[in-house]
Amino acid sequence: MTEAEMSHREGGASFKVGQGFYRRTSQVGRDLAILAAQLEKGDRGQLRVLDSMAGCGVRSLRYWLEGGADWVLANEGNPEMNGILQENLGPMLAAQAGEIQHRDANRVFFQCYDRRDYYDLVDVDSFGSPVPFLNTSLWAVRLGGLVYLTSTDGRTATGHEREQSLRVYGAYGRSHPSGHEQGLRLLIGSTQQQAATKGLGVIPLFSLYAHSVYRVMLRLVSGQQLTEANYGFLAYCHDCGEYETVTWRQLGRISPCSRDGQSRVLSGPLWLGALHDRQYLHRMQTLAQQQGWPSRVKLLQTMIAEADLPPYFYGLGEIGRRSGRDMLPREQLLARLRARGYRSSATHITPQAVKTEADLATCVAIARE
Repeated sequence: MTEAEMSHREGGASFKVGQGFYRRTSQVGRDLAILAAQLEKGDRGQLRVLDSMAGCGVRSLRYWLEGGADWVLANEGNPEMNGILQENLGPMLAAQAGEIQHRDANRVFFQCYDRRDYYDLVDVDSFGSPVPFLNTSLWAVRLGGLVYLTSTDGRTATGHEREQSLRVYGAYGRSHPSGHEQGLRLLIGSTQQQAATKGLGVIPLFSLYAHSVYRVMLRLVSGQQLTEANYGFLAYCHDCGEYETVTWRQLGRISPCSRDGQSRVLSGPLWLGALHDRQYLHRMQTLAQQQGWPSRVKLLQTMIAEADLPPYFYGLGEIGRRSGRDMLPREQLLARLRARGYRSSATHITPQAVKTEADLATCVAIARE
């Protein structure tokens, strides 16, 4: 039996991949989406989902089976996937709980807007950058609804393709140790800016980086959320390793690093606010516990702790190198930082780093003790 003919199992869904693309390691992002869908269904009493790039249909099937969706529009631009979608989504179609389309995603978004057919959750699982769909996907989301965006364009997000970053995000991304968090913040910031052009805003419910994929779940709200405080720049000194957030009003007064006099690289504009909504994550964690998903419970606990800490992290290897000692275990370093009054946590982005209100020099001094 070939891979295309094999039956796969994920969550409560059994499906075949066919000629589509299926990344098993991306299940974590789909699991978190199911938890969010369950919360929305519980809060509103109904749930309509637009899976704009359905692929083989695993997300659409899980939104219906596990998320409690009353209706799922599974759109896949490639009509050659129709056969496998019909097979995988057969039970949903038989229950008259959804339909399959084969159209360009942007056309679907505009059609929804034109018909005032708004969805509670719009999933945009794009390959590469989702920026071509940031503005248009918002047209299909009801006010108060969710949009779930994906990016796999790590080189642009982490500052290795700076001109491409400018073209894609309207921002300049530079390379530094917190590059993957920068990828999430560029995505949120760009969406926030697009929402602002409509007089609207988005609130990040959770932001996930896992297995080279960036995913952000955002709630569309009335009233612009973009401000000088939450949308700005991040400065980094490659010599001393320190970070600093920079506001728009400070741009004309950027000076060399105060610690060593070296010049600093500047990334942005990007989102500087919270990566996650802590209260929302607590609710997701409760659902994950009820469903017996211990790995997701642990992940959500880390995300809760890191939610509103500074928009960067320090690598344990870098701290160890600068301290001249063996690398201190993460939990031991966190305990020492907290004992000195610094809010600190692990980060879900990498196990070999800490997020903290302390500067790098303090982390190094503690590691030398």
